[in-house]
Amino acid sequence: MWMNDPNGLIHYAGTWHLFYQSNPSDDRWGNMSWGHASSTDLVSWQFHPTAIAAESGEDIFSGSCVAVPAEIVAAWPHPVETGAASEVLVAVYTSHWHSDSPRAGTQSQSLATSADGGHTWVRYPGNPVLDRGSSDFRDPTVVRYTGPGGPYWVLVAVEAVDQQVLFYRSDDLLTWTFLSAFG
Repeated sequence: MWMNDPNGLIHYAGTWHLFYQSNPSDDRWGNMSWGHASSTDLVSWQFHPTAIAAESGEDIFSGSCVAVPAEIVAAWPHPVETGAASEVLVAVYTSHWHSDSPRAGTQSQSLATSADGGHTWVRYPGNPVLDRGSSDFRDPTVVRYTGPGGPYWVLVAVEAVDQQVLFYRSDDLLTWTFLSAFG
């Protein structure tokens, strides 16, 4: 197995979850998916099955993970199973679209949800949630802003070729409004 960039380190229900870029079927880059490991002490790690696997037409690139109140996810327009969980983990990641996809050659931001603490993941049926039509729009980090005018979610991502850091905001993780750029 090949592994690379850590993604979505999150402490949830007493356990640290680390997601990372992975090729679960080879020892070199390709078939990009999210691997998963967990720890209660940040020293000893248990590896788990692939969290979000590459599919035909889509590789899973870098991103982040946040805990979201279940009522927010339950209000999304496409059905998302939340079970009895009061919070749902949401992975925000870059979809890298292959030549056999209608979005071929572009990168956009997508979501997956986990109602069982990060062990099983379901892609959001309305993906992607943020698409600039760009070939180099990637590496989203999402945080919850709770200061003046908040609360809302902030997404920070890059336009790599343009050497720009882009800032967006959202109330529901689905609809994103551009705030500013730096670079």
